[in-house]
Amino acid sequence: MADAENVMGVEGDHVVLNISPDGAAMVTLNRPEKKNAFDEITIAALMDVFETIRVSDGIRVVFIRGAGTTFCAGADLDWMQRQARHDFDDNEADARALAHMLQALHDLPQLTVALVHGGAFGGGAGLVAACDYAIAVAGSRFCFTEVRLGLTPATISPFVIEAIGPRQARAMFATAMPFDAARAYEMGLIQEIAADLDDLAKREERLADLAFAAAPGAVADAKLLVKDVAGKPVNAVLANETARRIATRRASPEGQEGLAAFLEKRAPNWAKGS
Repeated sequence: MADAENVMGVEGDHVVLNISPDGAAMVTLNRPEKKNAFDEITIAALMDVFETIRVSDGIRVVFIRGAGTTFCAGADLDWMQRQARHDFDDNEADARALAHMLQALHDLPQLTVALVHGGAFGGGAGLVAACDYAIAVAGSRFCFTEVRLGLTPATISPFVIEAIGPRQARAMFATAMPFDAARAYEMGLIQEIAADLDDLAKREERLADLAFAAAPGAVADAKLLVKDVAGKPVNAVLANETARRIATRRASPEGQEGLAAFLEKRAPNWAKGS
Protein backbone atom coordinates (compact mmCIF):
# COMPACT_ATOMS: atom_id res chain seq x y z
CA MET A 1 0.00 0.00 0.00
CA ALA A 2 1.21 3.51 -0.74
CA ASP A 3 2.49 5.73 2.05
CA ALA A 4 -0.53 6.49 4.20
CA GLU A 5 -1.77 9.73 5.65
CA ASN A 6 -3.09 9.26 9.19
CA VAL A 7 -6.64 10.56 9.42
CA MET A 8 -7.81 8.93 12.63
CA GLY A 9 -6.11 7.70 15.79
CA VAL A 10 -2.86 8.44 17.54
CA GLU A 11 -0.24 6.36 19.31
CA GLY A 12 -1.92 4.26 21.97
CA ASP A 13 -5.44 4.31 20.52
CA HIS A 14 -7.28 0.98 20.39
CA VAL A 15 -7.83 1.33 16.64
CA VAL A 16 -5.90 3.42 14.12
CA LEU A 17 -7.15 4.34 10.66
CA ASN A 18 -4.72 5.41 7.96
CA ILE A 19 -5.81 6.37 4.44
CA SER A 20 -3.33 6.67 1.60
CA PRO A 21 -3.62 9.53 -0.89
CA ASP A 22 -4.85 7.11 -3.56
CA GLY A 23 -7.64 5.71 -1.37
CA ALA A 24 -6.39 2.58 0.41
CA ALA A 25 -7.50 2.43 4.05
CA MET A 26 -5.54 0.51 6.69
CA VAL A 27 -7.40 -0.30 9.89
CA THR A 28 -4.99 -1.41 12.61
CA LEU A 29 -6.09 -3.08 15.82
CA ASN A 30 -3.66 -1.36 18.14
CA ARG A 31 -3.57 -3.27 21.43
CA PRO A 32 -0.48 -5.42 20.91
CA GLU A 33 0.00 -5.87 24.66
CA LYS A 34 -3.46 -7.53 24.72
CA LYS A 35 -2.96 -9.38 21.44
CA ASN A 36 -5.53 -6.98 19.97
CA ALA A 37 -8.37 -8.55 21.94
CA PHE A 38 -11.80 -6.94 21.79
CA ASP A 39 -13.23 -4.84 24.58
CA GLU A 40 -16.09 -2.36 24.53
CA ILE A 41 -13.74 0.51 23.63
CA THR A 42 -12.19 -1.39 20.71
CA ILE A 43 -15.60 -2.42 19.39
CA ALA A 44 -16.92 1.17 19.56
CA ALA A 45 -13.75 2.47 17.87
CA LEU A 46 -14.08 -0.07 15.06
CA MET A 47 -17.71 0.91 14.57
CA ASP A 48 -16.69 4.58 14.28
CA VAL A 49 -13.91 3.73 11.82
CA PHE A 50 -16.20 1.62 9.61
CA GLU A 51 -18.77 4.41 9.53
CA THR A 52 -16.05 6.88 8.51
CA ILE A 53 -14.98 4.53 5.72
CA ARG A 54 -18.57 3.91 4.59
CA VAL A 55 -19.23 7.58 3.91
CA SER A 56 -15.81 8.31 2.34
CA ASP A 57 -16.17 8.32 -1.43
CA GLY A 58 -12.42 8.29 -2.04
CA ILE A 59 -11.69 4.99 -0.28
CA ARG A 60 -11.41 2.05 -2.70
CA VAL A 61 -10.05 -0.79 -0.55
CA VAL A 62 -9.94 -1.50 3.19
CA PHE A 63 -7.25 -3.62 4.87
CA ILE A 64 -7.51 -4.82 8.47
CA ARG A 65 -4.47 -5.94 10.43
CA GLY A 66 -3.28 -6.35 14.02
CA ALA A 67 -0.31 -4.60 15.61
CA GLY A 68 2.32 -6.78 17.26
CA THR A 69 2.43 -10.57 17.06
CA THR A 70 -1.26 -11.47 16.72
CA PHE A 71 -4.12 -10.41 14.46
CA CYS A 72 -6.80 -10.68 17.16
CA ALA A 73 -7.08 -12.96 20.20
CA GLY A 74 -10.86 -12.59 20.55
CA ALA A 75 -12.42 -11.23 23.73
CA ASP A 76 -10.32 -9.35 26.28
CA LEU A 77 -10.23 -11.17 29.64
CA ASP A 78 -10.85 -8.00 31.65
CA TRP A 79 -13.86 -7.23 29.45
CA MET A 80 -15.18 -10.76 29.98
CA GLN A 81 -14.84 -10.33 33.75
CA ARG A 82 -16.82 -7.10 33.56
CA GLN A 83 -19.47 -8.83 31.46
CA ALA A 84 -19.77 -11.59 34.05
CA ARG A 85 -20.86 -8.98 36.60
CA HIS A 86 -23.44 -7.44 34.25
CA ASP A 87 -27.14 -8.27 34.17
CA PHE A 88 -28.84 -9.73 31.09
CA ASP A 89 -29.71 -6.36 29.55
CA ASP A 90 -26.15 -5.05 29.81
CA ASN A 91 -24.77 -8.29 28.38
CA GLU A 92 -27.19 -8.11 25.49
CA ALA A 93 -26.19 -4.51 24.79
CA ASP A 94 -22.50 -5.49 24.72
CA ALA A 95 -23.21 -8.39 22.38
CA ARG A 96 -25.36 -6.21 20.14
CA ALA A 97 -22.51 -3.69 19.80
CA LEU A 98 -20.18 -6.46 18.58
CA ALA A 99 -22.80 -7.84 16.20
CA HIS A 100 -23.50 -4.40 14.72
CA MET A 101 -19.78 -3.66 14.33
CA LEU A 102 -19.26 -6.89 12.37
CA GLN A 103 -22.33 -6.12 10.27
CA ALA A 104 -20.96 -2.66 9.52
CA LEU A 105 -17.72 -4.22 8.28
CA HIS A 106 -19.57 -6.87 6.26
CA ASP A 107 -21.74 -4.23 4.57
CA LEU A 108 -19.01 -1.76 3.58
CA PRO A 109 -19.27 -0.93 -0.15
CA GLN A 110 -15.48 -1.18 -0.62
CA LEU A 111 -13.42 -4.34 -1.00
CA THR A 112 -12.38 -5.43 2.51
CA VAL A 113 -9.32 -7.58 3.16
CA ALA A 114 -8.13 -9.17 6.42
CA LEU A 115 -4.33 -9.49 6.75
CA VAL A 116 -3.84 -12.21 9.36
CA HIS A 117 -0.68 -13.14 11.20
CA GLY A 118 -0.09 -14.95 14.46
CA GLY A 119 -3.63 -15.91 15.31
CA ALA A 120 -7.33 -15.13 14.97
CA PHE A 121 -9.44 -16.59 17.73
CA GLY A 122 -13.14 -16.31 18.61
CA GLY A 123 -14.31 -12.84 17.63
CA GLY A 124 -11.02 -12.30 15.80
CA ALA A 125 -11.88 -15.16 13.45
CA GLY A 126 -15.31 -13.60 13.09
CA LEU A 127 -13.66 -10.36 11.98
CA VAL A 128 -11.84 -12.34 9.28
CA ALA A 129 -15.09 -13.96 8.17
CA ALA A 130 -16.85 -10.60 7.90
CA CYS A 131 -14.30 -9.39 5.32
CA ASP A 132 -14.62 -10.05 1.59
CA TYR A 133 -11.13 -11.51 1.31
CA ALA A 134 -8.52 -12.77 3.75
CA ILE A 135 -4.81 -13.57 3.53
CA ALA A 136 -3.04 -15.36 6.36
CA VAL A 137 0.65 -15.89 6.95
CA ALA A 138 1.65 -19.55 7.06
CA GLY A 139 1.77 -20.60 10.69
CA SER A 140 -1.24 -18.49 11.66
CA ARG A 141 -3.67 -20.25 14.01
CA PHE A 142 -7.43 -20.07 14.22
CA CYS A 143 -10.02 -21.31 16.68
CA PHE A 144 -13.63 -20.72 17.65
CA THR A 145 -12.99 -21.07 21.37
CA GLU A 146 -16.35 -20.09 22.84
CA VAL A 147 -17.67 -23.52 23.95
CA ARG A 148 -14.60 -24.00 26.15
CA LEU A 149 -15.90 -21.07 28.19
CA GLY A 150 -19.49 -22.29 28.27
CA LEU A 151 -20.45 -19.79 25.57
CA THR A 152 -21.40 -19.94 21.89
CA PRO A 153 -20.04 -17.91 18.93
CA ALA A 154 -23.47 -16.39 18.39
CA THR A 155 -22.62 -12.88 17.20
CA ILE A 156 -19.98 -14.04 14.71
CA SER A 157 -22.01 -17.03 13.46
CA PRO A 158 -23.77 -15.34 10.48
CA PHE A 159 -20.45 -14.29 9.00
CA VAL A 160 -18.61 -17.54 9.71
CA ILE A 161 -21.44 -19.68 8.35
CA GLU A 162 -21.56 -17.52 5.23
CA ALA A 163 -17.79 -17.96 4.82
CA ILE A 164 -17.35 -21.69 5.50
CA GLY A 165 -20.84 -23.22 5.35
CA PRO A 166 -23.02 -24.78 8.07
CA ARG A 167 -21.36 -28.21 8.27
CA GLN A 168 -17.85 -26.84 8.77
CA ALA A 169 -19.15 -24.21 11.18
CA ARG A 170 -20.99 -26.82 13.24
CA ALA A 171 -17.85 -28.95 13.47
CA MET A 172 -15.56 -26.07 14.40
CA PHE A 173 -17.99 -24.39 16.79
CA ALA A 174 -18.86 -27.59 18.67
CA THR A 175 -15.29 -28.86 19.05
CA ALA A 176 -13.38 -25.58 19.46
CA MET A 177 -10.72 -27.37 17.44
CA PRO A 178 -7.64 -25.24 16.63
CA PHE A 179 -6.74 -25.16 12.96
CA ASP A 180 -3.97 -23.74 10.82
CA ALA A 181 -3.87 -21.53 7.74
CA ALA A 182 -3.99 -24.51 5.39
CA ARG A 183 -7.23 -25.75 6.96
CA ALA A 184 -8.64 -22.21 6.99
CA TYR A 185 -7.91 -22.04 3.26
CA GLU A 186 -9.58 -25.40 2.61
CA MET A 187 -12.70 -24.25 4.46
CA GLY A 188 -12.88 -20.89 2.69
CA LEU A 189 -12.22 -18.73 5.75
CA ILE A 190 -9.16 -17.31 3.97
CA GLN A 191 -8.40 -17.02 0.26
CA GLU A 192 -4.57 -16.97 0.26
CA ILE A 193 -1.63 -18.12 2.38
CA ALA A 194 1.44 -15.89 2.51
CA ALA A 195 4.87 -17.39 3.15
CA ASP A 196 5.88 -14.64 5.59
CA LEU A 197 5.21 -10.99 6.42
CA ASP A 198 7.12 -9.76 3.38
CA ASP A 199 5.01 -11.98 1.15
CA LEU A 200 1.90 -10.73 2.95
CA ALA A 201 2.87 -7.15 2.07
CA LYS A 202 3.33 -8.11 -1.61
CA ARG A 203 -0.08 -9.77 -1.69
CA GLU A 204 -1.59 -6.69 -0.05
CA GLU A 205 -0.15 -4.54 -2.85
CA ARG A 206 -1.62 -6.87 -5.49
CA LEU A 207 -5.08 -6.67 -3.91
CA ALA A 208 -4.80 -2.88 -3.79
CA ASP A 209 -3.90 -2.82 -7.50
CA LEU A 210 -6.93 -4.99 -8.30
CA ALA A 211 -9.17 -2.68 -6.27
CA PHE A 212 -7.88 0.41 -8.04
CA ALA A 213 -8.52 -1.22 -11.44
CA ALA A 214 -12.18 -1.88 -10.58
CA ALA A 215 -15.05 0.61 -10.76
CA PRO A 216 -16.01 1.46 -7.16
CA GLY A 217 -19.74 1.49 -7.83
CA ALA A 218 -19.52 -1.86 -9.61
CA VAL A 219 -17.62 -3.34 -6.64
CA ALA A 220 -20.36 -2.21 -4.25
CA ASP A 221 -23.07 -3.58 -6.56
CA ALA A 222 -21.20 -6.88 -7.01
CA LYS A 223 -21.11 -7.35 -3.24
CA LEU A 224 -24.85 -6.63 -3.01
CA LEU A 225 -25.46 -9.05 -5.89
CA VAL A 226 -23.97 -11.94 -3.93
CA LYS A 227 -25.95 -11.00 -0.83
CA ASP A 228 -29.23 -10.80 -2.76
CA VAL A 229 -28.77 -13.87 -5.00
CA ALA A 230 -27.28 -16.36 -2.51
CA GLY A 231 -29.81 -18.97 -1.48
CA LYS A 232 -32.49 -17.81 -3.93
CA PRO A 233 -34.17 -20.41 -6.17
CA VAL A 234 -32.83 -20.38 -9.73
CA ASN A 235 -35.99 -19.53 -11.65
CA ALA A 236 -37.48 -16.97 -14.02
CA VAL A 237 -37.92 -14.45 -11.22
CA LEU A 238 -34.21 -14.54 -10.43
CA ALA A 239 -33.30 -14.48 -14.12
CA ASN A 240 -35.36 -11.34 -14.64
CA GLU A 241 -33.84 -9.70 -11.56
CA THR A 242 -30.24 -10.41 -12.62
CA ALA A 243 -31.02 -9.20 -16.15
CA ARG A 244 -32.39 -5.96 -14.70
CA ARG A 245 -29.24 -5.49 -12.65
CA ILE A 246 -26.80 -5.92 -15.52
CA ALA A 247 -28.92 -3.65 -17.73
CA THR A 248 -28.83 -0.99 -15.01
CA ARG A 249 -25.05 -1.32 -14.79
CA ARG A 250 -24.63 -1.09 -18.57
CA ALA A 251 -26.61 2.15 -18.61
CA SER A 252 -24.78 3.63 -15.62
CA PRO A 253 -22.00 6.22 -16.01
CA GLU A 254 -19.45 3.60 -14.87
CA GLY A 255 -20.77 1.06 -17.36
CA GLN A 256 -20.67 3.57 -20.18
CA GLU A 257 -17.17 4.71 -19.25
CA GLY A 258 -15.90 1.14 -18.90
CA LEU A 259 -17.18 0.14 -22.34
CA ALA A 260 -15.84 3.32 -23.94
CA ALA A 261 -12.42 2.82 -22.34
CA PHE A 262 -12.31 -0.78 -23.56
CA LEU A 263 -13.20 0.16 -27.14
CA GLU A 264 -10.80 3.10 -27.13
CA LYS A 265 -8.03 0.98 -25.59
CA ARG A 266 -7.44 3.34 -22.68
CA ALA A 267 -7.70 3.14 -18.92
CA PRO A 268 -11.13 4.04 -17.47
CA ASN A 269 -11.38 7.19 -15.39
CA TRP A 270 -11.50 5.30 -12.08
CA ALA A 271 -8.22 3.47 -12.71
CA LYS A 272 -5.25 4.49 -10.60
CA GLY A 273 -3.04 6.89 -12.55
CA SER A 274 -5.56 7.36 -15.37
